[in-house]
Amino acid sequence: MNEKLASILNEAIQDEYKARALYQKVIEKFGEVRPFSNIVEAENRHIQALLPLFELYGLPVPPDDWPSRVQAPSSLLEACQQGVEAEIENMEMYARLLEQSKDFPEVQGVLRELQRASKENHLPAFQRCVARETKDGRGHGFRRGGVRTRDC
Repeated sequence: MNEKLASILNEAIQDEYKARALYQKVIEKFGEVRPFSNIVEAENRHIQALLPLFELYGLPVPPDDWPSRVQAPSSLLEACQQGVEAEIENMEMYARLLEQSKDFPEVQGVLRELQRASKENHLPAFQRCVARETKDGRGHGFRRGGVRTRDC
């Protein structure tokens, strides 16, 4: 099988594994906070979208060892900022992988959709999260009546 295609698909799924693991760690540490609770489910769907491509081209699906490789950030603000950075890197990665996968229209269709989700959904959600977490000017989250909100 084409090593180039294997490399493209492996890079894409590893990036999705990494994002899912990070967002799961955030949820474990801070609870069911948005957008993490929503986007972790989206990362699961992204992985599910990539799996048929491995089958189509007869490639082995790499194992997911990311849960043991990432840790939750120390604050929700830092988690939101990492989400912004991760989604920007994700969009850039997909742009590069789309350029490399021109001979594989099935792959391009999936990669375009995953890139679109990062750009139009995930990145804006994390940007709103950063804005909410810095709203009180101290990076401790927006407070109403002295109670911390957990609605990123």
